[in-house]
Amino acid sequence: MKKLFRLMLVLFLGLVPMITMAQLTFTGELRPRTEYRHGLKSLFSEADDAALFTSQRTRLNLKYNDSKFRVGLSLQDVRTWGDVKQLNMSDKNQLMLHEAWGELLFNENFSLKVGRQELVYDDSRILGNVGWAQQARSHDLALLKFKTDDKGKFHLGLAVNNDSEGLKRMLYTTNYKNMQFAWYNRKSDKFDFSLLFMNVGLQTLDVDDDLETRYNQTFGTHMNYRPGKVTLTGSLYAQSGKTVADKDISAYMFNLGMKFKVADNWKGNVGIEMLSGTDDDEIKDNNSFTPLFGTNHKFNGHMDYFYVGNHVGDVGLQDIYGGLNYSKDKFSFGSAIHIFSAAADLYKGAEKQDAYLGTEIDLSFGYKYSKSVTFKMGYSQMFASDSMEVLKGGDKDETQNWGWVMVVFTPNFLK
Repeated sequence: MKKLFRLMLVLFLGLVPMITMAQLTFTGELRPRTEYRHGLKSLFSEADDAALFTSQRTRLNLKYNDSKFRVGLSLQDVRTWGDVKQLNMSDKNQLMLHEAWGELLFNENFSLKVGRQELVYDDSRILGNVGWAQQARSHDLALLKFKTDDKGKFHLGLAVNNDSEGLKRMLYTTNYKNMQFAWYNRKSDKFDFSLLFMNVGLQTLDVDDDLETRYNQTFGTHMNYRPGKVTLTGSLYAQSGKTVADKDISAYMFNLGMKFKVADNWKGNVGIEMLSGTDDDEIKDNNSFTPLFGTNHKFNGHMDYFYVGNHVGDVGLQDIYGGLNYSKDKFSFGSAIHIFSAAADLYKGAEKQDAYLGTEIDLSFGYKYSKSVTFKMGYSQMFASDSMEVLKGGDKDETQNWGWVMVVFTPNFLK
């Protein structure tokens, strides 16, 4: 951590003379989070013991704006309390470069942003920063940004990844080998929509041990309509192409939702989301939709049973959900219920299982202690079915719950 602060101090002092000529921001984030896990992501068994730990993200953010360019730098340290000796000579936690980008401003309508950066689009279902995870997500790419008019904008992203500076092509499996995406967004008073096309290449070795990049495509739309006191939301995406295992992909997802005011300071929401899946007895094709680089913790329940490092290429998901939220002054409260079912056929041996997987209840609370300090906490419980036990293993009759407490410090060092 000493190296982290020294580096930021040097950068800060070097830029101080320029503050009067341009805009400099220097902010931070420190958020320790204590979690009790007894059935998170997968069902607990009687022989299991609950996990209790505290993780922490420490982040420093530096941004500099000039009339011709912008620069952003975000350094972070992620650790679990106790994973380093008290009398340590060296810290096993590596300093991480979360973001390091520069943006050329050609004019007020056209810019080029290059380097490591977060990609956050629409509701973060396909492209998000995964902010809940302490490490979060960022990409190495070039991003062209166009403002088509007062209501429209178009982005084009291009990425090619390698493990090192090589003299010849080498197998790359750390992330995607390459990615291209195009995104168009248009907004008006009552209606806005986005169109997305993304092509992702994953590298592998074919049967002759030759390098091969297999591509999958994701394309679709996200919409919001505000006819009055309610907001209607909708998404529709499809996927095609090839998996790394050379299976044909034919998948889809949709989400239909409604947000509405219940009373003063109270808001509600209801909806249904469907992500297609692959039948357990299907051996040729892949019909499972994958939300790729989205902030999946935001969807399908906070206990992360689906699409958070799991459930990819599986039987898909139907999620009927609803929620009630309160916010006034310094206090906030959120509640949600999710009724989960498999979207494709699930088998146990030769016996087809019921589609219903379980019901999850999520509760969360927040208190804004000051402008830069917020307390948050939450509790979730899963009521699983026999089918969930077949899908995830574990014991459905055990209590499946998860709780957490977090305090978030967000200082602005220049104010």
